[in-house]
Amino acid sequence: MTDSQSVHDGAAPAGAWAAPGRVNLIGEHTDYNDGFVLPVALPQAARATVRLRTDGLLRLHSAQTDGGPVELSVADLAPGSVEGWAKYPAAVVWTLRAAGHEVGGADVHIDSDVPTGAGLSSSAAIECVVAAAYSDLHGLGLDGPALARLAQRAENEFVGVPCGIMDQMASVCCTEGNALFLDTRGLAQRQVPLDLAGAGLRLLVVDTRVKHDLADGAYAELRAGCERAAALLGLPALRDLAPAGLDAALDRLPVELRPLVRHVVTENARVEQAVALLDAGDLAALGPILTAGHASLRDDYRVSCPETDLAVEAAVAAGALGARMTGGGFGGSVIALVAADTLDTVAAAVTTAFAGAGYATPRTFTAVPAAGAHRIG
Repeated sequence: MTDSQSVHDGAAPAGAWAAPGRVNLIGEHTDYNDGFVLPVALPQAARATVRLRTDGLLRLHSAQTDGGPVELSVADLAPGSVEGWAKYPAAVVWTLRAAGHEVGGADVHIDSDVPTGAGLSSSAAIECVVAAAYSDLHGLGLDGPALARLAQRAENEFVGVPCGIMDQMASVCCTEGNALFLDTRGLAQRQVPLDLAGAGLRLLVVDTRVKHDLADGAYAELRAGCERAAALLGLPALRDLAPAGLDAALDRLPVELRPLVRHVVTENARVEQAVALLDAGDLAALGPILTAGHASLRDDYRVSCPETDLAVEAAVAAGALGARMTGGGFGGSVIALVAADTLDTVAAAVTTAFAGAGYATPRTFTAVPAAGAHRIG
């Protein structure tokens, strides 16, 4: 360990863990409506080397930031008390204690290759890796869903983002070679085989390298709008509105809420359609569902932006079977389902389109379904 990872008590338990970022094939923004989602874990992950301390200090260091470690008193942790990247691991420690677990300080060194601000759940990866490490080191025995709920609570109550639970469940529960079919209401889950290579396909990720400032506030407004619509319809959540009753329900709602409801209901249906196709081994037919999902995110939910729209349009025009935004919106990343032999062509077309529009050069890479949180040392 470097000085930034110094050990307070050489006899304290130590180890290293990893928790991945994610892309979502379909189901964006349905997770906080008790809906269905279909995420895939990425090989890119947050990795944490952790050693417990006995002096009540939480000493945090990131390989991705300049300067020395951030040193915090565990007893003084409270929502709003920590700024910057350190609030994510600090949030987990606070949440564990708030949940009644008698945990203390630690030296935590984090090294992550999940792109930040790209809609690939870099913050959830940090939260989940710290939660997994603490559970293991303290012998808490928390399973995947329990870790995910804890990390979600950390994000909601400490960080202050009213997110659903998809990102956290993907980070801890995905398995290699599969997508995770998740019912966010009760956290029922099923691993769905996603053998892209076997089908001659690739999943191209386009990091647009943009994130618009309105994203955080708009996310909360969208969630509040969905909850208001469900209350007006007398439903526990929009998940409980069947597609057959959509038109009649829309007539009962204020005009400004109708597009939100239409997106959530149709997106839930798209998730079920996508799972049926994967179960049948028809991976190529997933493409049009991705593109339809993006149109709904763009036109009804209105969380897209010119950069993500251009990435989708350029990818499809260059031969992608389908493409859509992934992540919270207002920037971030796009995924495109492409035939293996057109991967380079589609990636180049998106890059050329961005150059023509005067946008920053996007980062592109392929996503391979990876494993969720696990110990690596």
